[in-house]
Amino acid sequence: MKQLHKSPTHAPSPAHAPASKISKPARPGPRTWVGYLLREQRLLFVLLGALIATSFFLLRPYLFSLSASNPTERSPIFSFTGHSSDSRGVPAGFRPPPRRVVVTGGAGFVGSHLVDRLLEQGDSVIVVDNFFTGRKENVAHHLRNPRFELLRHDVVEPILLEVDRIYHLACPASPVHYKYNPIKTIKTNVMGTLNMLGLAKRIGARFLLTSTSEVYGDPLEHPQKETYWGHVNPIGVRSCYDEGKRTAETLTMDYHRGGGVAVRIARIFNTYGPRMCLDDGRVVSNFVAQALRKHPMTVYGDGKQTRSFQYVSDLVAGLMALMESEHIGPFNLGNPGEFTMLELAEVVKETIDPMSTIEFKPNTADDPHMRKPDITKAKQLLGWEPKVSLKEGLPLMVTDFRKRILDE
Repeated sequence: MKQLHKSPTHAPSPAHAPASKISKPARPGPRTWVGYLLREQRLLFVLLGALIATSFFLLRPYLFSLSASNPTERSPIFSFTGHSSDSRGVPAGFRPPPRRVVVTGGAGFVGSHLVDRLLEQGDSVIVVDNFFTGRKENVAHHLRNPRFELLRHDVVEPILLEVDRIYHLACPASPVHYKYNPIKTIKTNVMGTLNMLGLAKRIGARFLLTSTSEVYGDPLEHPQKETYWGHVNPIGVRSCYDEGKRTAETLTMDYHRGGGVAVRIARIFNTYGPRMCLDDGRVVSNFVAQALRKHPMTVYGDGKQTRSFQYVSDLVAGLMALMESEHIGPFNLGNPGEFTMLELAEVVKETIDPMSTIEFKPNTADDPHMRKPDITKAKQLLGWEPKVSLKEGLPLMVTDFRKRILDE
């Protein structure tokens, strides 16, 4: 009898075993979240936080109106601070980002003093200057300041910057300099102003044009108000400057009306102070430099022409007040104190050397006979008026000039 052998049955090896299904963790459903919120009174704290936040934002206008009506009793909890011109509030304890400001012609006489004040108040400043009349020495003390930047650039060529404010001062302002290259002078006034207005429109910056009292020409109105349209020779040797600034004002107002650019216009009258060019042909710097060098002081014509002289710190305060105001202008910025050239020469003699002499020469073409600003508008709308008298400011300028002349 044949023995039958059955092969033993083997359990499948783990390698050939069917793969077991991996169980996935169950996603929390709505009931899980509800349970989480209900445990340990979490829902109560969420609702309480929402109530506090809603109450703060609903009561915020009322609290600010109270603090505005009584600024001496502001609550420190809701105290907000920031730049005076900005509508945005910054919570107490947070420092606002520095405002970015560009100053064209910022290495010049007025521009460098403006840069000093802007940096002093915490702004970040970019100076754009081609150094035709500006000097690096005027801003050298800021070169290590991280909020200061100096660019050699001619505003006749476009430039791309990201700033909040544009002070446009770039243009030679003394007869010696603007007559040296009259075509370049009027190009600076026209093309330079166009480029900076285009920049202001592109980036939404506020723009301030420093115009001049020369837009009034040889005036038939005295003192000169902003409503006076002027009496200017359009083809004279000074026209590159006079008419250039008048055109710059036109462009500024057209960009405001047509392009919505926020603009300001200042008409600057005679200004003096430290850092003026020693030989720029302006009467105060001429008299001071000549007296210090023991040269006769040159008076053109009969010396009965009148001018008004403001110290540079007063002008800078006026420019900054105008920029941060809500008024377009134009505004006269000058000192209404009026002096003849002979009176000015006497003040310089008293300050420097009583033995100084005067030399008369023929008057220059198109020289205005009278110049005196009416600053009523600036007083009323800007709260600005000059504070430094000629006898107070002139010695400060003399100290600076004496040092520089000795260094020659």
